[in-house]
Amino acid sequence: MNKLTKQIIIWLGTGIIVLSLMGCNRLFPPAGDIVERVSDGDTLVLKGADGKKFTVRFACVDTPEVPHSKKEKSSKRVRDVNQFSWGVKAQTRVEELVKQSGDRVKLNIIESDRYGRKVAEVRLKDGAFVQQVLLQEGLAKVYRPYLSKCPSKDIVQQAEAQAQQQKIGIWSDAKFVDPWNYRKVNK
Repeated sequence: MNKLTKQIIIWLGTGIIVLSLMGCNRLFPPAGDIVERVSDGDTLVLKGADGKKFTVRFACVDTPEVPHSKKEKSSKRVRDVNQFSWGVKAQTRVEELVKQSGDRVKLNIIESDRYGRKVAEVRLKDGAFVQQVLLQEGLAKVYRPYLSKCPSKDIVQQAEAQAQQQKIGIWSDAKFVDPWNYRKVNK
């Protein structure tokens, strides 16, 4: 074979390989469920492999509330402003994490709650545990009433203790009200 023929064969082979790899997403779709929306710091709306949407509540943790109504968004009460400020930070951080993960997450579903949401441990495509990240960054608290159902309870408790000790995020804010207490007072 002459030199030109060898080069043509190499280029054709390379082209075929590149074109095949481009089609791999259809043959082997990326793993995980697609995140449609981040509702707040601990709730996602996902689209499953079957195309149906479902809501996932993060297991093991509770994050500060975000404002939902027009009244809440315009509230000047210190307690509201404080809670919503931290809630928006938690929601924004989850949005960043999800975006870095190509809008896909892997779930370890533990149960369904009374609202029909799946309760799950949530991981990114690189394996990062979202609840652990939020706790380490002081944007969530361990939700102890359901801790016994949390497969990663040691991990989340350690992450929270670390943030608390270092006074990171909500742990640096003496005015912060735990989300479950905030909801109880504002029902």
